[in-house]
Amino acid sequence: MSTPVASLSKLLAHTSLDDHDEILQAANAVLKKNKADSQAYHAKTIALLKLERYEDAVKAFEDEGRLKDDAGRLGYAYALYKTGNAEQAAQAAQAQGGRGLSHVLAQAAYRSENFEQAAKVYKELSAQGAEDEEYDIKINSSAVDAQLEWNGLGDLASKKTTTREDLEVFETAYNAACGCISRGELKQAEVCLKRAKVLCDALTDLDEADKKAELLNIGVQHVYVLTQLGKTDEAEHLLKTMPFTEIKELSTRYIGQVNSIAASKEHTNLYESHRLFHSSPKPPKTDQFFTFQTNLLRQDEYVMDLLSKKVTGVAESTSKVISTSPAPSTLPSVNTAAVLNAAAHARNLTEKAALKEVLPLLEKRPSDVGLLLTITNLYILTNNHAAATHLLESFFRHLEQSGTASDLDVRHAPGLVATLVSLYAHQGRHSHSKTELAKAASYWRHKSKMPSKALMVAAGKALLESQVQENLEAAGEIFGSLFEQDEKDRAAIAGLVAAYSLLDPSKLSPELASSLPESARLVSDIDVAALEEAGVPTLAAPTPSIQTKKRPTEKVKAESGNKKIRKSRMPKDFVEGKTMDKERWLPMRDRSYYRPKGRKGKKKMEGLTQGGAVAEEKAAGGQVVQQQQQQQGGGQKKKKGKGKGGKW
Repeated sequence: MSTPVASLSKLLAHTSLDDHDEILQAANAVLKKNKADSQAYHAKTIALLKLERYEDAVKAFEDEGRLKDDAGRLGYAYALYKTGNAEQAAQAAQAQGGRGLSHVLAQAAYRSENFEQAAKVYKELSAQGAEDEEYDIKINSSAVDAQLEWNGLGDLASKKTTTREDLEVFETAYNAACGCISRGELKQAEVCLKRAKVLCDALTDLDEADKKAELLNIGVQHVYVLTQLGKTDEAEHLLKTMPFTEIKELSTRYIGQVNSIAASKEHTNLYESHRLFHSSPKPPKTDQFFTFQTNLLRQDEYVMDLLSKKVTGVAESTSKVISTSPAPSTLPSVNTAAVLNAAAHARNLTEKAALKEVLPLLEKRPSDVGLLLTITNLYILTNNHAAATHLLESFFRHLEQSGTASDLDVRHAPGLVATLVSLYAHQGRHSHSKTELAKAASYWRHKSKMPSKALMVAAGKALLESQVQENLEAAGEIFGSLFEQDEKDRAAIAGLVAAYSLLDPSKLSPELASSLPESARLVSDIDVAALEEAGVPTLAAPTPSIQTKKRPTEKVKAESGNKKIRKSRMPKDFVEGKTMDKERWLPMRDRSYYRPKGRKGKKKMEGLTQGGAVAEEKAAGGQVVQQQQQQQGGGQKKKKGKGKGGKW
């Protein structure tokens, strides 16, 4: 009879196991004899992780609770991450630990869309320094920067522009392209993607299968960029070389097939395109879309339904999305649903016809931001900017009267403020623009978190232009807070220098002013002579008519010569060379040489003379009636012709 196995360490001491399946069997054998053997549990979980049996590993970790708190925390967090439970993985990796836990925390935070935390962790890892991890940290940090840009948090990105260093490795070149797309720099994104393809294809330490998978991922992104640039022929040609069925990640395959419908000229049948859109494979839990991708794909789905005349279904489904969030809301998913809900009610009509159908919805949903912006856009399309401005102003007043924190956040949302400021600018109401920007900046300065650097910079610039002491102080505070967040921010430095130079130059440190580029350097590459030769307009010599607005003197009139009179302005009896009558524009009775003919004419002339005698006659009732004739158009009213003028 064999002796019982005391522990896994004794078992492994007498064997030479190098297969994870064998280690797992040995660990299970020990656990059958002694369930309290922690070493056996640890060996079992490690073997399950090596075998990529992550669901079983999570269960094993949870059965042995001590491992989650001690040495097994790293494995437990990693197993949760691999099973698609990113939020739980981030919570498990929160405790202070080694670099391994920090890497898992950063990956889990990225996958759970907590990009601020991911950026912070990678920044700490980079500061600690580790040569063997520098490459991976650089790649992952660039991916986080792209996600920050896509989620409106580009101010937190470590790199905001593409550098030469980014184009040395295909992974960083691809991530740089994603960052360019999120910032709207599509041409630069195309350059980065082409570079990424070349670098990936030239790799020798990557097997052909992995290389093909990477090239397909780059190609899917390239198709999108080409489509957005309007290069549909190039996009369609690229699509023909891409076997979508070979893309391993189902999320990428799904996006690729959806983009192929938009880029291909073959899919002209709307109903066929609708069928292809809904036949694309849905990714599993471990390969889910990010929120911004989900919103865009849902928007594409609604658009496909609208084009297929399924307006009732779109109206109902979008109404459910809108009702899930309290109004007003700035969530993109809710406001996009509101726009498509309005399109469904308008039944694909546009401009004034759409306004007639959509305006009644605003009475039912007065706090719907998406609906409000839709109506504002329709007003602008119909060239009714005043109505669009009034609509936004009324909405802002409504939110201000509410006074709740959430309503005030929406009231000062950067996008809404920018819309109203743009309308003011279009109407030339620049003082209103400055007031609105200053109000929004003042509101967000007292918040713990500023939503938009662009809003603060615009507000600071507007306040600097006013030259009022109070506004200059507010501008200094705005640029000062931006400078505290990022001391290398050129906009913050320039604004701070401008504000201090007007307020108190003594507070302006020489180091701060010297950090800005010199004006001579900014214009050093400008060739003034070349600009003039290219046709830069120059000021002509001033003429008497330009120098003064007064009527020209007789001398100037004589020098200017007689102007040629148009034929339509000449009298019928005009004779070339004959002196024209200076009183020709006066009525005949008012000319100095007019002499009435006959007794009646003379009597009539006497009655028309200003200050002359007034004839008085007795009326039937003994009253005196003045017989002075009115001098209006020759003394008699003309009979109004038919069809001319308004009603009497």
